[in-house]
Amino acid sequence: MTSANFVSYSAPGLCQSVAMLPSVGHLLSLLLVMGTGGIMPSPQVPPQGCYMAEEAGERTFRCSQAGLSAVPTGIPNDTRKLYLDANQLASVPAGAFQHLPVLEELDLSHNVLAHLSGAAFQGLADTLRHLDLSANQLASLPVEAFLGLQIQVNLSANPWRCDCALQEVLSRVRLAPGTGTGIVCGPGARPDLVGQEFLTLAGQEELCGTGRGGAQRSTDVALLVTMGGWLALVVAYLVHYVWQNRDETRRPLKPAPALPARSEDSSTLSTVV
Repeated sequence: MTSANFVSYSAPGLCQSVAMLPSVGHLLSLLLVMGTGGIMPSPQVPPQGCYMAEEAGERTFRCSQAGLSAVPTGIPNDTRKLYLDANQLASVPAGAFQHLPVLEELDLSHNVLAHLSGAAFQGLADTLRHLDLSANQLASLPVEAFLGLQIQVNLSANPWRCDCALQEVLSRVRLAPGTGTGIVCGPGARPDLVGQEFLTLAGQEELCGTGRGGAQRSTDVALLVTMGGWLALVVAYLVHYVWQNRDETRRPLKPAPALPARSEDSSTLSTVV
């Protein structure tokens, strides 16, 4: 009886204790989070043609030659290297990678990129170190897309317009070794610049006279020229006025006309006679 009573009272307590224990899946998730530095991998299924791998100890997500026409969803947020090369990406929208807080390397080469949002790399200022934009259709870049970034970038093999915007971008980034000679002016550049290396041109002439930033400078110059013209007209008028007054002062004074004799004097003279 005592044994039966023990079983009847202890079994519910044992079940309750077991139920309170964390599930095996939860424990595995916690261990995975601890192993990735506190970042919980996103649970989305990667797109077809993409896969996750460990390369040199780095979490790498590869979507090379996957036929993508837009930046895919489902990229694990613990990704450190992301390869989206050799696809059909035409643009990168604002905040496309802001859910990847530890992303260090991004490869967007060999696409058809023609537009980059000014906020394309938003949220990556503290982590992104390498960016490959080579072999695309980029003619110009928004300077604001690179504000705050400390990156090494490959910009070769694009049809650059070779304008002030590109010059400003290059002043904010470091070029990947050996890629500078591949930055060549494309069909959209001035006719005398087409086919020339941009770095050589940037050292020879001021490209910010036209293009981004140049419009403001041109407006300032035009305003100065207009103000100078008006000032010259005012000075010319003042000089003319002063010389005209000097001529007037140099002319001899005309003698005053003789006044007629007074009638009283004539009457007195007649009386005397």
